[in-house]
Amino acid sequence: MKATKAKPLEIEMIETHKLVPYAKNSRTHSKEQITQIATSIGEFGFTNPVLIGESEDIIAGHGRVMAAKELELSKVPCIRLEHLTKAQKKAYVIADNKLALNAGWNENLLKQEIESLQESDYDITLTGFSEMEIDELLAAEEIIDDADEILHEQSLQVEPAKEYVLILAKDNDEWDEMVDYFKLKKVRRGGYKAGSAFDSIGTERVLKFERVKNANSNSK
Repeated sequence: MKATKAKPLEIEMIETHKLVPYAKNSRTHSKEQITQIATSIGEFGFTNPVLIGESEDIIAGHGRVMAAKELELSKVPCIRLEHLTKAQKKAYVIADNKLALNAGWNENLLKQEIESLQESDYDITLTGFSEMEIDELLAAEEIIDDADEILHEQSLQVEPAKEYVLILAKDNDEWDEMVDYFKLKKVRRGGYKAGSAFDSIGTERVLKFERVKNANSNSK
């Protein structure tokens, strides 16, 4: 069944207590997150209207409504989506949350924006990132820079040139960053010299390190 033609969307101010949460909403909201949303509303205003059906049933915005109640807001801005079918409502409850999660970050640009806010003495936690996440984000660049310098220096000292190096990371996130930054490639099983030190650990984290090879070529 197709949805009826949508009417022009209008923002209505609806009394908060009249809004009915969707009983089968699978998205959860911790108390900490509700406080974050409430703090965001206090800083920026209620910038994202709640999406509701014809009977004030919430389609999207459950967290914002919970935050509004925490702030004791008597009314919140809503947009009524009367054109959706029952199935479309169910799907959109999920899609509204999942589609946002499918986005990624350009970490270089994110770091630049975070650093710019820091220079402005702005409360960065209002972005939704915790202080620990911000520290890890900014520290990651330093780790990569240090590793790049160390590996580059070591690569110039290697004689003759080596094609393979073993890199150990503190966790999978750092490992993924190193693989991406240094353009590392997995070595196929048996792709390194038999009897080498790599035999005892297998090929899980043995990688072809093109920069080492190239650095040695350039140093000759």
